[in-house]
Amino acid sequence: MEKILIFIPMYNCGPQIPRTIEKIAALGEKQKLFSRVLIMDNGSRDDGLAAASEAIKTLDIPAMVVENHDNYGLGGSHKTAFNYALEQGYDYVAVLHGDDQGDIRDLVPLLEEGRHRRLDSLLGARFAKGSRPVNYSAFRIFGNHVFNIFMSLVSGRRVLDLGAGLNIYSCEYLKNRFYLYFPNDLSYNVFLLLYGIYSKSRFEFFPLTWREEDQVSNAKLFKQSRTMLKLAGQYIAAKDRLFSGTPNQWSEIDYGFDVIAENEAARLAGGVGNNEAPQTEPAQSSEGVTA
Repeated sequence: MEKILIFIPMYNCGPQIPRTIEKIAALGEKQKLFSRVLIMDNGSRDDGLAAASEAIKTLDIPAMVVENHDNYGLGGSHKTAFNYALEQGYDYVAVLHGDDQGDIRDLVPLLEEGRHRRLDSLLGARFAKGSRPVNYSAFRIFGNHVFNIFMSLVSGRRVLDLGAGLNIYSCEYLKNRFYLYFPNDLSYNVFLLLYGIYSKSRFEFFPLTWREEDQVSNAKLFKQSRTMLKLAGQYIAAKDRLFSGTPNQWSEIDYGFDVIAENEAARLAGGVGNNEAPQTEPAQSSEGVTA
């Protein structure tokens, strides 16, 4: 039976993380499409850790809340979770942002269909045909379409979204850990996308339900625009160097974390190190995986 990890990065998501978990719980028996939920806090300054620790009690599958040793950025949290999935023998990692903008239920039919098995990644797209944006401003929709068209021209592959909060990656695809060398900031998803195009990986976009209510975006429009333009220039001028895998400041970080809470299903399944075999004493912490 394939093992799928749901990785939920969280930063100041106290009001939203219970709703994110609630949608997983609402799957009922279909929760069992997934093997474990890993909620990873990245130095939040609100009550997100407590809210997440309480919310996972409602899940029927193993779930744990962990806290990074440092604020690694969104990209760094991805690296920590990808490392964990590879070390623990998972087959796939589903990424679901903890701010309740995306909806895990959009991914479930694709998993039931088995579409993920013939691809390296399935990428959620807020602007694909069939997507359902809720309270998303016309200005932001227009701006995203402009950048999608621009990156499509730069990369030679049609791009429907530069990075949304619901994706799934094959661990077979991730196993050479190419992802370790990318910056840890909000450009990380764009690096993942461009690497997927550069490496001729097999990926498809799928439509999302995408909500804007009480979420607070960490992206600064003009700063992100400059970053995208710079990255596009690097891709055009020297894509081989951009994805050379040369050790750098990001690849040398020890992406460790501490376990804050586990639900009953996780304790019965074996805590951090094993989500199948029961153990007498549940694991309480982990030093993470060294790059």
